[in-house]
Amino acid sequence: MAKSTPYRIKSITEIHRLMGMPKPLHPLIGWVDLSKMPKDSGIDAVIFELYVITMKRGCDKLLYGQQKYDFNEGVLAFLSPGQILSGEAGGVPVNLEGWMLFIHPDFFWGTTLAAKIRKYEYFDYAVSEALFLSDREEAIINDIVKNIQHEYQSNIDKFSQDIILSHVETLLNYAERFYQRQFITRSITNHHVLDRLETLLTDYFDNDNLITRGLPTVQYISNNLNISPTYLRGLLKSLTGLNTQQHIHEKLIEKAKHKLSTTELSVSEIAYELGFEHPQSFNKLFKSKAKVSPLEFRARFN
Repeated sequence: MAKSTPYRIKSITEIHRLMGMPKPLHPLIGWVDLSKMPKDSGIDAVIFELYVITMKRGCDKLLYGQQKYDFNEGVLAFLSPGQILSGEAGGVPVNLEGWMLFIHPDFFWGTTLAAKIRKYEYFDYAVSEALFLSDREEAIINDIVKNIQHEYQSNIDKFSQDIILSHVETLLNYAERFYQRQFITRSITNHHVLDRLETLLTDYFDNDNLITRGLPTVQYISNNLNISPTYLRGLLKSLTGLNTQQHIHEKLIEKAKHKLSTTELSVSEIAYELGFEHPQSFNKLFKSKAKVSPLEFRARFN
């Protein structure tokens, strides 16, 4: 059975209309109580042309991109404009609790947060990489959102936007702090990712087919680990201080050192076997990582 085309939501007014709510008090900011969402909207998937911050608790399965995730625990997730959110056909789960905060991109226009919001990488995470909050953390986020609600429900004046922006930025900064905490506290899961990354890179480089396939890309690594590239980069930086590309290069240099010290292949031949079209590129990368040239490294073993 063919999937229906996702429904595009472009405005706060449209959200209120779909919810059967009165017209919004602010044209660019909105908040929805998920427990009051229509249970049979007939919409299977939506694309929000808005920034969405959502706190979910106690629902069944939702899809974000192509991944399913169980939200029986309270978690915080972030969507940037253009991303797809979908659930089971026929509407939202009956036991869904939480809220969704909607912010139209135009609200940020002409402000410092318009550019700064791009630094919050969790807007590009998959739903299975949502933020698990402690009770204390959840209370902090809920209090900030209540302040945002209070401000946009009050009379709009020349101070309103700046005050709301300051609350939004505070929320985003707390989320970044809590994500860094999650990288640390979920150590068993995260170190399992490191083990899988090491195995994946070792298998890739040991197959000796770099000539035809070239170096593994960040996208290839993230696809095989079932982790979004952005989340993987943040996780690795937190645990090892290196991003994904740097891990690939570390494995490459390890393989190069092995060949330089155990074979009589020329540097050009080794570069070719490691997927480099030009030996100069290999020499430059090797020296930047090993602090010596390939020939200087080989000389240590002669």
